[in-house]
Amino acid sequence: MKMRLIQNMSTIAEYPATECPSERVIKIAVIGGSGVGKTALVVRFLTRRFIGDYERNAGTLYSRQIQIDGEQVAIQVQDTPGDQVNGHNLNSNEQVKRSIQWADAVVLVYSITDCTSFEIISHLHQQVRRTHADRVPIIIVANKVDLLHVKQVEPHQGQKLANMLGCTFYEVSASENYNDVYNAFHVLCKEISKQQAPVNTEKKRSSLIPRPKSPNMQDLKRRFKQALSAKVRTVTSV
Repeated sequence: MKMRLIQNMSTIAEYPATECPSERVIKIAVIGGSGVGKTALVVRFLTRRFIGDYERNAGTLYSRQIQIDGEQVAIQVQDTPGDQVNGHNLNSNEQVKRSIQWADAVVLVYSITDCTSFEIISHLHQQVRRTHADRVPIIIVANKVDLLHVKQVEPHQGQKLANMLGCTFYEVSASENYNDVYNAFHVLCKEISKQQAPVNTEKKRSSLIPRPKSPNMQDLKRRFKQALSAKVRTVTSV
């Protein structure tokens, strides 16, 4: 299972499409507060591995080929620096804003051990809706559910917020359960794939429509048949 680190967000818009063997690319931005495990979730999804310690998140773009409903698709996942709230204002850097504009879908992450990371989810949701021109799919992921002894956010709080914002809600542990992490991302990828499918279907349909015959060629064929018929009648009369 190969994962490829592409580049940081400062040059993300210039990622050459020719480097992706798949015709379709699904782009996901992962955003949330500092220390909630965004990088761990991304790496767990793409490689199955859990790495406990990471350097400070500088906004890394990862890429991998996966299969969705039998079709090979390139997944690009943008990891982002952590967001913070000062008073009532959300402090998001330009990388996060560009990530939102670039993405086909957004994953909002908080840690059940950090109530502040949970409290900024609604702010982040508003930012996504304000920043992105299209109504992209958004899911909310509560990470670190294995750390029950230091839990600050209850499951029903996350579910209630997700219902209020119209998002799908997942509780996962990046460190202990790969399947839950994979399921959250994979379901989101399938949703994006279905949204992209009508465009591709229309393209395939249009490519199957036969080109109309040239009027000139049809006229030539008609004249040729008339000439043959006239010749046959002349031979018969003789």
